[in-house]
Amino acid sequence: MHVITDSIDVVRGVAQPGVAVQIRVKTTDAQAYALALEAIPICRAAGAMCLVNDRIGVALAAGADGVHVGADDLPVDVVRRLLGPDLVVGATCRTPEAARAAVASGATYLGVGPAFETSTKDGLPPPLGPDRIAVVAAAVPGVPVLAIGGITLERAGLLAKHAHGIAAVSAFAVDPRGQAAAFLAALT
Repeated sequence: MHVITDSIDVVRGVAQPGVAVQIRVKTTDAQAYALALEAIPICRAAGAMCLVNDRIGVALAAGADGVHVGADDLPVDVVRRLLGPDLVVGATCRTPEAARAAVASGATYLGVGPAFETSTKDGLPPPLGPDRIAVVAAAVPGVPVLAIGGITLERAGLLAKHAHGIAAVSAFAVDPRGQAAAFLAALT
């Protein structure tokens, strides 16, 4: 399970084995860097991975475990070259063709979606639904595929049949620790 956040309180609440925290700060590199510097030791102490969303320079400067890039960010092969072979590179995909290309370029895992309607990001394409996420996952056997977009606790179990996990943004604001435990239980 990936938890996408810009809150250190959420990081503290969700950091545990089986969770990757994606730092996604939409303001400045300086703010993303400061949050990553605070989040990385929390994640490592708890056995969780810490990635930085979109910002390769911030991930490298802070010493994160890797980065997740979207379709409008640097190409996966460039990111892989910059990060080297050991760091995690996640890529956003919607189709089997894009998934195969991202993996061939060096992606470690894929974020596929939006799975369902969501209001966490403007301008998203129509939802894929679980069946189309399964088609993307089948195109890249052995590569973790995370469903993202409109993820609720009720939908997590359904998606576990079609993807390797989930990435969620807004579900953790009120009770991060409790929600993380509930999502992890729904995925197993």
